[in-house]
Amino acid sequence: MGTFCSVIKFENLQEVKRLCHWGPIIALGVIAICSTMAMIDSVLWYWPLHTTGGSMNFIMLINWTVMILYNYFNAMFVGPGFVPLGKILRIACTSNIVKSAKHTRHHGHIIAESVTGTVFAIHWGLINLITGLLLCVMKMDHHCPWINNCCGYQNHASFTLFLLLAPLGCIHAAFIFVMTMYTQLYNRLSFGWNTVKIDMSAARRDPPPIIPFGLAAFAATLFALGLALGTTIAVGMLFFIQMKIILRNKTSIESWIEEKAKDRIQYYQLDEVFVFPYDMGSRWKNFKQVFTWSGVPKGDGLDWPIREGCHQYSLTVQYKVIEDYSGTCCPLNRGIKTFFTSPCTEEPRIRLQKGEFILATRGLRYWLYGDKILDDSIKEDVSRIRGWFPRNCVEKCPCDAETDQAPEGEKKNR
Repeated sequence: MGTFCSVIKFENLQEVKRLCHWGPIIALGVIAICSTMAMIDSVLWYWPLHTTGGSMNFIMLINWTVMILYNYFNAMFVGPGFVPLGKILRIACTSNIVKSAKHTRHHGHIIAESVTGTVFAIHWGLINLITGLLLCVMKMDHHCPWINNCCGYQNHASFTLFLLLAPLGCIHAAFIFVMTMYTQLYNRLSFGWNTVKIDMSAARRDPPPIIPFGLAAFAATLFALGLALGTTIAVGMLFFIQMKIILRNKTSIESWIEEKAKDRIQYYQLDEVFVFPYDMGSRWKNFKQVFTWSGVPKGDGLDWPIREGCHQYSLTVQYKVIEDYSGTCCPLNRGIKTFFTSPCTEEPRIRLQKGEFILATRGLRYWLYGDKILDDSIKEDVSRIRGWFPRNCVEKCPCDAETDQAPEGEKKNR
């Protein structure tokens, strides 16, 4: 009920502007055309309301339309949920995990700097195009143009239900369209030696319908049939993709990150096996993370349970500096291979001192790229230091020291 009220009241009236986009316009147009034509065809030419079957069929068509629109507007206006402004999270933040991802923790605040992105185990990131504010999306899966909003923590269930109900409603509508054309054209076709004639003026039903099934009605029904079949195929495929994501408890962004993590382990550390931290090991448990009887997803969108044996930094690697590095582009004292394989990029190199910690997000055979974990005294002057550094200057750490000191059983930030 609270969700329904949020849709009706539009606590942020500027959210209505989301309708002024080609995605919602097309989506709502398809829903309107298929629903309207199915009701018209059913009542006037195929299954009239004075019959029991016709009445039940008409109620079912209305039911499909209401449920589809309810979940569609829920997904659009309720939205994925945003991290509260000023929320302090104990999390290591970085960039370049995904293309155009830029996040940083500045004076205890998580600040998004780009349109899409992720932060290790917390995948947020979307500029609120309506208000112009930089807001972080909770558990971001992707940005959907058809709802002109992100799919994430709060609206993932509604979005998936919309993807399920839309094809089912279109299948029902397509059946009405096919049967309408069949029953109306069956006795109007006449075959000659070389010709086929259609008498559109002949009435198929007795008594004749209020509006005859003419050429315009046939063309409109055929067009609606094409939309219904296309929507069934396209949206049905999206539904299966989303169910795959939910049953694995792994968002689209996290799938991309996992591939990077596996490639890195396979290339450099063949003796390790990567375990995705948010897969609970059971499809049913993963399913219950999104779908609940109350309609409200589990958790608060910030803290998430993780799989036993994993930690919140399983999607990245932390390194400790064991040798100083001056930050030169081609260091002679780091070895011949390091010297000749220096990354050909305009991205900077960062100066390292023994004992510092680095969060690496990508790398080459002899070089790594990442963010330096800054002390509180340094944070006052600069928000982040990131760049390339030689691999032989650092050694891998199992996890963050702050994570090791966390109370047993505490949920980790996602």
